[in-house]
Amino acid sequence: MLKTSNGYQTIIKESQDNLALDYLPALKALAARLKERLPASVEFADLVSIGTEELIKLARKYDQNLNDSFWGYAKSRIYGAMLDYLRNLDCMSRHIRTLSKSIDKEIAKYYNEHQEEPDNAYLSEVLGEDIEKIKEARNASEIYGILPLDEELSISQEDKTYNKIERQELVEIIQSILESSPQNEQLVIQLYYYEELNFKEISEILEISESRISQIHRAVIRKIKAYLEERGIDG
Repeated sequence: MLKTSNGYQTIIKESQDNLALDYLPALKALAARLKERLPASVEFADLVSIGTEELIKLARKYDQNLNDSFWGYAKSRIYGAMLDYLRNLDCMSRHIRTLSKSIDKEIAKYYNEHQEEPDNAYLSEVLGEDIEKIKEARNASEIYGILPLDEELSISQEDKTYNKIERQELVEIIQSILESSPQNEQLVIQLYYYEELNFKEISEILEISESRISQIHRAVIRKIKAYLEERGIDG
């Protein structure tokens, strides 16, 4: 009887592992899409590793009687695990956060005058900061900037960044802010979140650099966060 039970459990485990393997390509596609939005310092392999670990866990506790679509059940949870990993990378000090805001202001000012972004050497000289600190701030800012809005506009049910307001209310706030924003900010957010294009694709459509798209994106994120913080509803 014990041997039969063990054999049955082995079959179940193999079936669950095969289920995870079947959806590994979909997981990699999800990780690749997220990677396109992130700085080079975030490794694609790390996102896949985090996602695969979650995929296996989900496959082993999946009940098809409760959820008729495994990927429908698993996708948001895997994406959430990847975001949790990225959130843990966000370890910016107060100084780096302040420096990041100063960098964005200088970039916007320089771009308005020259129609291109300044390099790190220029920012280092203007802001009186070591060039390595400039690189660190710009790199960390890209991770920091993407997470809050990305979490709220994802299909995950476990988002907690703005846990004092409903998701629909947040979407309405974002839409309200965008209505009074410049057209280029509206287009970037529309194409990025609603049309799900990456920075390279948006760059080709709007005919401006990817780095400029990234800078516009971060500016909108900060504008939304500032609005919520001013009203005391940031979670």
